Amino acid sequence: MLSKQIIINALPFETRIALIEGGALAEFYTERTQEKGIVGNIYKGRVARVLPGMQSAFVDIGLERAAFLYGGDIMTDNEIPDFLDDEERQNDDSEDSKQQHHKYFKITDLVREGQEILVQVAKDAIGTKGARVTTYLSLPGRYVVLMPNINHIGISRRIRSDEERMRLKSIVQSMKPDAVGIIVRTASEDIAEEKIRADIEFLLKLWDSIKARTTPAKVPSLVHEDLNLIFRCTRDLMSKDIDRIVVDNQEKYQDLVRFLNRFSVKLGAQVHLYNGDIPVFDTYGIELDITRALQSKVWLKSGGYIIIDQAEALTAIDVNTGRFVGSKSLGDTVVRTNLEAVKEIVLQLRLRNIGGIIILDFIDMDRADDRERVYQALSEELKKDRARTSALRISELGIVQMTRKRTEESLSHKLCSQCPYCEGKGRVRSNITMAYEIIRELIRAFSSSSAQNFFLKAHPDVADHLHEEDAFHIDELKKRFGKTIVIKGDPSFHCEQFELTPM
Repeated sequence: MLSKQIIINALPFETRIALIEGGALAEFYTERTQEKGIVGNIYKGRVARVLPGMQSAFVDIGLERAAFLYGGDIMTDNEIPDFLDDEERQNDDSEDSKQQHHKYFKITDLVREGQEILVQVAKDAIGTKGARVTTYLSLPGRYVVLMPNINHIGISRRIRSDEERMRLKSIVQSMKPDAVGIIVRTASEDIAEEKIRADIEFLLKLWDSIKARTTPAKVPSLVHEDLNLIFRCTRDLMSKDIDRIVVDNQEKYQDLVRFLNRFSVKLGAQVHLYNGDIPVFDTYGIELDITRALQSKVWLKSGGYIIIDQAEALTAIDVNTGRFVGSKSLGDTVVRTNLEAVKEIVLQLRLRNIGGIIILDFIDMDRADDRERVYQALSEELKKDRARTSALRISELGIVQMTRKRTEESLSHKLCSQCPYCEGKGRVRSNITMAYEIIRELIRAFSSSSAQNFFLKAHPDVADHLHEEDAFHIDELKKRFGKTIVIKGDPSFHCEQFELTPM
């Protein structure tokens, strides 16, 4: 089993979390103070508009853009939805079962304009689209997920033992109130009964407090905010095969230890404070992996490569033999390249958080057995992905059509902005991303150089960002290291280019 580590880089303006599997970056999450996500938040909103022709409605939840509520995401009385039968399927992107349940309902039968409604954000706003919301509320804990107003018990499908499934179901049945659903998460496997009970009791109290806040709350308003990124990722990523968690911030380290000690002292002991002079992401080689994840071409160890092309409607991934010529036959070279590409493709889907429709263009394979072998390898790799995926078998042309659940923008959309030099045909790092990259470079330079004064040249927009929005952080660095720095905008510099020199 591959060793896994969670590496947390926490700065005042940005939190970044990396999941390392076998020494390689597998998943990456980032949250900026001024761009905080809202997935998991619960709002008391008002239906602003009903669209019968689209079987959907827009809900005012107090944000700049109205949220989108699909008819299949509206819970009806006494419903026990079959698409919420375990941890992996909740909030599934597939609408089949939702449509099946709601085929006898019209959107006008479910909601009306002006109606007050309690909704939870299922997807952040992506591009020009507003946030997507649902009335199927869920409160995730460490070991279970509480689903108010649904009388249902589900066990994660990843728990295979029938005996363990019966044990967990018995624990839930013994304390579950009526009209409340509970899904037992994979993390609960072999966990003591008292810990699972404590998790359920905490979530029930949380739901009671949400209900108490909802009644007097104005419309629209936020009635429950989900955990911050560090707690949320740790809660969801923590598993038996996580060896350690590394945090580079003393305050966040202490908060995380206290958070995990609520579940187990053993979990809290896995958290380690990083005190090295070199930034933690540099130490683990994560910065380089992030840079590679923003490139379209990814080289394979054999010499082959894949090309990832993200468009508005879908993502296309092309597999090529490149410099790999094999040693036996053309058929063997093709199959070996495709099998190697399978692992890299799934890794890149997770790392780049690519969702929606995905087309995989493998190198053509003449034999049906070879196509089946590659497909089975793809299916096995996709089991490592926590996001919901669905893949059709490889066609005779070597094409795989698949979907992957999308809950937020992809990595490239988060870290990059539209390039002014190529009229939107490519992407470059945004001003804020470059500013933060420069701040990290300042930390490196201030830590390693004996020089007292520094001169920085960058694109004028980036320099302005450092002078204005990030002036506080620059001043803090100067005080911390006892250094001075002059920042100047240079129009001849590309927006991703900067130059830092000691004076």
